[in-house]
Amino acid sequence: MKRQANILMLGGAKRVSLARLLIEAGKRMGIEVNIFSSEIIKEVPIACVGTVVEGMRWSDPGIYDNLSATIRRHDIGIVLPFVDGAIEICSRLKEMHPEVFIPVSPYEVAHAMFDKVVAAELFERNGFAIPATYRKESCHFPAILKPREGSASKGIKIANNAEDLGTIPDIDNYLIQEYISNRDEYTVDCYVSTVSNRVLCAVPRLRISTSGGEVDRTITRRIPELIGCATMILEKLGLEGPVTIQFIHDKARDRYLLMEINPRLGGGVICSINAGAAIPEMILAEWLGREAAVCDDWRDNALMARYFSEVMFYEDENR
Repeated sequence: MKRQANILMLGGAKRVSLARLLIEAGKRMGIEVNIFSSEIIKEVPIACVGTVVEGMRWSDPGIYDNLSATIRRHDIGIVLPFVDGAIEICSRLKEMHPEVFIPVSPYEVAHAMFDKVVAAELFERNGFAIPATYRKESCHFPAILKPREGSASKGIKIANNAEDLGTIPDIDNYLIQEYISNRDEYTVDCYVSTVSNRVLCAVPRLRISTSGGEVDRTITRRIPELIGCATMILEKLGLEGPVTIQFIHDKARDRYLLMEINPRLGGGVICSINAGAAIPEMILAEWLGREAAVCDDWRDNALMARYFSEVMFYEDENR
């Protein structure tokens, strides 16, 4: 009899390509994958491949009751976060529902990654190479200021001198670091086994261009130094499941610096999966309680270029 995996996506409104890859991986493994997504509004693109269920904002006091009811009602077997606000929710949900496979890192780690100042302090304590971090009283210029709890490059400011710095309100709500203008940006798409804690894959890719903070053109790059850095970070911090690690390459000094860690699947992971990183299969295998295989035979220089696609909703139809 064919196994059935009901997957609940949190914040997965636009993750149609990834949903399709999960469904296709299920077919190869003899598993019927059904996609559900918790959303505040029903008319979102994921509706073209799955079922949209009524959700709440991550800050709503009733969020856990709402998600628990969804898990019971739809016999959910896997829960995956796709936005930063859903990561901590999943960490708590994992404790509440041990019968559900929720491949996320422990709450303490997930919580630290959501505050850039706390995360930078954690990285420094662990000896990870990061851009020089400044206090407002001893800042060197140029400097880049990132909102402590920001995401998708929103609210980032550049200060070229003390006068610029003085114009920024609520400066304590920013992480201040050295600004490296001559750089390349890399993402490493990773998966850490929840069964054995082994790093099953780490695929670097160059971020060529972005739109709205999300990559729209990216290419895989087999860079042993980056793979080694990512693996060391994953093991040292005890991260689990899918993890997205952001680095910059300081071209003037030829050094790779850790920028941030998102303990979830990133939007550009589609590139790594299509290059051969079997992350959907890893998720499904671990849901079955199996040890997933290490994947290192992904294709180098695999380029992904994105485009817009539309989903229509009509008044006289359910979808």
